[in-house]
Amino acid sequence: MPKFRTLASFERPPFRFFFFGMIGQWAAMSMLTVAQSLLVYRITGSSVILGLLALGTAVPQLLFFMVGGAMADRFSKRRLIQIGQGAAGLMAIIPAIAISTGYLSTSHQDSWWVLLVTSIIQGIFNAVAVPARQAIIPDLIESKNLMNALALNQMGTNVFRLIAPAIAGFVVDAAGFAAVFYLMAALYGMAVILTAFIPETFKPVEHRRSTFEEAGEGLSYIWNHRLIFLVLSYAIFYIILFMPYQAMLPIFTEKILKVGATELGILQSALGIGALIASLTLASIATKLRGALVLVGGLISGLGLVFFSASHWWAVSLAAMFIVGIGQSIHGTALTTTMQTLTEQEYMGRVMSILMMNQGLSGIGTFFVGYLSAGVGVQWAIGGFAAALALLSILFLVFAPKVRRIKY
Repeated sequence: MPKFRTLASFERPPFRFFFFGMIGQWAAMSMLTVAQSLLVYRITGSSVILGLLALGTAVPQLLFFMVGGAMADRFSKRRLIQIGQGAAGLMAIIPAIAISTGYLSTSHQDSWWVLLVTSIIQGIFNAVAVPARQAIIPDLIESKNLMNALALNQMGTNVFRLIAPAIAGFVVDAAGFAAVFYLMAALYGMAVILTAFIPETFKPVEHRRSTFEEAGEGLSYIWNHRLIFLVLSYAIFYIILFMPYQAMLPIFTEKILKVGATELGILQSALGIGALIASLTLASIATKLRGALVLVGGLISGLGLVFFSASHWWAVSLAAMFIVGIGQSIHGTALTTTMQTLTEQEYMGRVMSILMMNQGLSGIGTFFVGYLSAGVGVQWAIGGFAAALALLSILFLVFAPKVRRIKY
């Protein structure tokens, strides 16, 4: 019989402080997925510019994530998290002001550069903060409860992925885009304050090498541990093939489904419902089949997205997003748990920095999907990438038994 232990990690006060410290950040990030892409698309009407915006976030993250991982191994993770939250809040205030003054609007079709610049700056700070945010969890919890803690962390993300996009879409229709960005800035400010209550886990260690040298050691460590390298390789392809759909959702809602911002938020919420159910299940049931879950989650994600890309009907699209959410949550939770159990603590920040390159890598995928959409249409572009992900997942399940059989 499965052992149910949904809230086991909350028995540890340090993890409780971490969880509540992330609430404002989760909410703001989920709102951003709706507000920014929809605003850019309404200003420009271009899938190519949506791709360029994603690339603007991607490049700095790809350039600095290993450095950010090394910093997570060298400095206070809590402080790095707060720096990232503060920067994200500032990057929300800037477009809010630009919208309030009337510059960032459909009347100035070149004004989208404001969002491009803020995305680039936020990408740099994300490269520092995201590895620290993931690497701090094993410091706050016993190893036996690690998957439970990560599933609860994913659950928190999914709760706000369920609620926040719908709120953002409603606020856009009711009060405009500026109100959403001001709200995001306030939420990031709240996150900075709550994160201060996380216990300090940093223990000063003498480092004889530079941050860049330690980043290189992290890459060498990954290469020499072939199972880690194999899992990360699959994860990278998953991100590139799967994640671009998020930036392209406004095209589906505006041009294919012909609905507004509120419905875009509801669509994201359907994704959150599926992800929440999956994360609650993983948090409740003790399982060791982590490698298989990584691949099965990828397969479900790909098939759900193929289903969504082919749809012209609102109800069918909602159902497809629900399936996508289930797959995304299963894959993400199992993948993070697998990497944190395979990796030695000394290299945790650097390995997690590769795993957390999702926004950077998805930006590259989105860039190519944006150009491909201009030629063959967004449905074929997203559907083709999703079909490739489903096929890749099947190939790994059949021909990569070492990954499939990972158990902890």
